[in-house]
Amino acid sequence: MIAVLDGAHGRAPESVPARYLVIGTGWRAGLFIRLARAFPQRLSTTGLVARNSVRRSEAEQFFGLPAFTSVKEAVESTKPDFVVAAVPWPAAPGVIMSAVELEVPILCETPPAPDLEGLNELWAQVGRSGLVQVAEQYPFYPGHVARRRLIERGLIGRATAVQVSSTHGYHAIALIRSMLGLAYENAEITAFRTESGLAQPSTRAGWTGDLSPQPSANVVAHLDFGAGGSALYDFTDNQWHNPLRSNRILIRGERGELVDDRVVRMRDETTVVESELRRRQSGIDMNYDGFDLEHIEFEGDAVYRNDWRGGRLADDEIAAASLLEGMRLWVRGEGPEPYPLAGGCQDHMLGLAIDEALGTRRTVSTHSGPWAL
Repeated sequence: MIAVLDGAHGRAPESVPARYLVIGTGWRAGLFIRLARAFPQRLSTTGLVARNSVRRSEAEQFFGLPAFTSVKEAVESTKPDFVVAAVPWPAAPGVIMSAVELEVPILCETPPAPDLEGLNELWAQVGRSGLVQVAEQYPFYPGHVARRRLIERGLIGRATAVQVSSTHGYHAIALIRSMLGLAYENAEITAFRTESGLAQPSTRAGWTGDLSPQPSANVVAHLDFGAGGSALYDFTDNQWHNPLRSNRILIRGERGELVDDRVVRMRDETTVVESELRRRQSGIDMNYDGFDLEHIEFEGDAVYRNDWRGGRLADDEIAAASLLEGMRLWVRGEGPEPYPLAGGCQDHMLGLAIDEALGTRRTVSTHSGPWAL
């Protein structure tokens, strides 16, 4: 199960900030550094590590942090509470093992290894160390935390089916598992791919203004978890950035369903009611408090409170900050593991199985990895 890492209960910020070392110099590494700058009373970066001398020098000047060539040198010099790694897929296992050898907890960006063989090998090396967490942020988006709380309250009964159309692979699997309450259940997976024209007015690089249809692939997969429920995965190329493809999530239960922010359920034996999750956002119209998420409410009850107000953070940034807070609590023995390596391995294994089902055009049955035993 996934730990609760948000401020729903109005927790006061910790006076002693978490001290962490950042490995990498890409945009994701930059996020973890920027969060520390936004909340210095709670988060603190001790330095950064980069092998490339040019990138290392540029990052050192840009962020104003001491830069190192190796994890060992950086850990010995700065003595962080934990390490945050945001490196390319092939480099992740080596970085994780370097931290574990130094007996330092590590939060590693997704996925922890590039393929199934790599996942099995990584688990054999460090799986039992109890030092590795994965930075799978999607289940900790404010809206998804709020939805999960309604499920946990039993408002729609036991969740039996999930449909996710927003993000790809292991990220979508993480959402599916969290909403269904799954651990390491296996699945039978079928998948197919279609291609059609779609304008791409915006990409990761920014606004293109190009409205000419471009070849765009859509992948749909069905995952049957047996008694654990079922899921429908639906992802279109560039869906993260293309405003012409909306994000959707549907969670069906035995006594109702959640459709994005709308809830349909039985209030009693004869009364069907519809309600909505509503975001309270400051900085709109005559509100001068600055643009910020305050809370998400359901039927007058705040089911999620933003514990990072003042940072003017996007949902993805709030989720990343929540993972860092989870690491701070966990390494100090004050909270549960935020997202264990085993969970990250399970997510990627199922995501790879979707790729296999696409490639073979046959139903693929997954088998328990060593992390599930």
